[in-house]
Amino acid sequence: MHLLRTQPGGFVPDDSIADLGQTPAELVILCSGDSNLTLLAAAAGELGGDYPSLRLANPAQLRNHASVDLYVEDVLRHARLILLSLHGGVGYWRYGIERLVELGEAGAILILVPGDDRPDPELSRLSTVPAADAERAWQYLRQGGLDNARQLYRFLADRWLDRPQAWSEPQALPRVAVHHPRHGSGTPVLWQADWRPGAPVAALLFYRAQLQAANTAFVDEFCARLVAQGLNPLPIAVASLKEPACQAQVEDWLDETDAALILNTTGFALSSPERPALRPFRRDVPVLQAICALDNRQRWQDNPQGLGPRDLAMHVALPELDGRIVTRPISFKGLAWRSERSQSDVVCYQADGERMDFVAELARRWVSLARKANADKRIALVLANYPTRDGRIGNGVGLDTPAAALNILRALQDAGYPVAELPESGTALIHALLGGVSNDLDSLDLRPCHQSLALADYQRLFSRLPAANQQAVLERWGEPEGDPMFRGGRMMVAGLRLGLTFVGIQPARGYQLDPAAIYHDPLLVPPHGYLAFYFWLREAYGADAVVHVGKHGNLEWLPGKGVGLSATCWPDAILGPLPNIYPYIVNDPGEGTQAKRRSYCCLVDHLVPVMTNADTYEEMAQVDERVLAYQQTKGMNPTRLPAAQAELWEMVEK
Repeated sequence: MHLLRTQPGGFVPDDSIADLGQTPAELVILCSGDSNLTLLAAAAGELGGDYPSLRLANPAQLRNHASVDLYVEDVLRHARLILLSLHGGVGYWRYGIERLVELGEAGAILILVPGDDRPDPELSRLSTVPAADAERAWQYLRQGGLDNARQLYRFLADRWLDRPQAWSEPQALPRVAVHHPRHGSGTPVLWQADWRPGAPVAALLFYRAQLQAANTAFVDEFCARLVAQGLNPLPIAVASLKEPACQAQVEDWLDETDAALILNTTGFALSSPERPALRPFRRDVPVLQAICALDNRQRWQDNPQGLGPRDLAMHVALPELDGRIVTRPISFKGLAWRSERSQSDVVCYQADGERMDFVAELARRWVSLARKANADKRIALVLANYPTRDGRIGNGVGLDTPAAALNILRALQDAGYPVAELPESGTALIHALLGGVSNDLDSLDLRPCHQSLALADYQRLFSRLPAANQQAVLERWGEPEGDPMFRGGRMMVAGLRLGLTFVGIQPARGYQLDPAAIYHDPLLVPPHGYLAFYFWLREAYGADAVVHVGKHGNLEWLPGKGVGLSATCWPDAILGPLPNIYPYIVNDPGEGTQAKRRSYCCLVDHLVPVMTNADTYEEMAQVDERVLAYQQTKGMNPTRLPAAQAELWEMVEK
């Protein structure tokens, strides 16, 4: 094993030993919540010089037995009082707790309390202090706020560290409050003077723990980004949306302000197997999951998977159960300052401006989609094409995709969308698409093109891509003039317009390659023709939303991180912050989550097809009847076998 110094907002590998670099102290406080550590470090800076020596640490950084043993040897065995605030119960840090119990048996004073709002009798009974004192310590941490942190230090020193001083009982803070960067905490009234009349309200939900720890700079930054997109922000701090009183107050404020969208940064889910029909929020508005990553930014950048397992569980997988549209990480844990008094690195959420802008624009586009008149909306339907033969256009698994696309178009037309000249059937829709260019390279030069992008416009949009993406395309595919979709100074786009509504054929991920091999290739960058298709959708056509019809297209399989994508990940670079709706077969959640997480789509499940006997048809049905008759003749009237055999062969020869 390697001995590694821990990094703020990061963790050493499981096969290494974490060294927190601390020296012994009388009082050691271990908190699995960084917000509590931030608050305690701030309060520690106000302590007098005669206060007992103090150390603060996060037990989550001690992930294996060797790391725990090193910290016990260097720090914990010298402490008089150890306070542990732990999320997840005994099982989350079992070996560490076993070592603490040993220290308690040797004379150390132990206070073990939950790291959240729920009592944990299994954990609390391991404390060596009276239950009332352990409860008081828990309440100081649970309620939060700088004054409660000050009182906790006074209480601990007075009760067990031979430093008599006055202290007061924990003071309860509101479980839910609207946050304003200049006016403090209160109700939506705080924001009304800042809001632009008529602009839609975007509610931003975040944990009250950040407000308690004064860790709200990232919230304030995100609000500014929302304002830049023309939205009125309403940041609401909540203890937990699972508390009925908290959710009721949030719901009332959403109704009071006529919120048009919810941006949720809290983790976990409101849904449960016991209440499968529960609707998380009563307002009929989009709910976007904006991710406050628990890792630091460098770790996320270096990780090809993107987010780590904790974020994947808390901020992606569980929120998906509520139907939230999973977006992108908007902040990361990072070093704010160093607390020399506690020998700890103070970690807080740090905003990622570029990712915030992406999510803020996506939020604005979802709001616009709801507020814009249907007659003015431009919707693009995209049909998958795999393999890239004309006979495989609209090849959704378990779905008659052409017929489904036509049904969607009819529904749009009935709702007042600008749809015209609809084909009579799904087959007719495909024939209409084949009246123009497609992914079939053999017939490409023989077909007309109904829409295209000028080369100069394409190059201008191409230049907006991150430099690394541009270089990757040029190295793999050369200049755009060499792309099969280039014709007469323009990049061709496969599809047709039915009124102002577009139906397109999703472009190929590559040319002259094995289509089965490249469809899911995690390294193959898209060619110029692919980029031109989506550039045209976003910029020339001006799509308000895109509908990828049926399992499954290839956008969500383009190179990039698995979840929590960056600006250089190809799905983000190509589709941009555009609302994406994806009808998808219900029995494939594995690939469905790939689409949901990597193309931030609103997944709409459809049922599997009704099962029926395939049977035979036409002449084959007649042959089947003759075979059955022949078998019956063998058992009932063998003298007719030659005649039955002749009749059967006559039918087969036809």
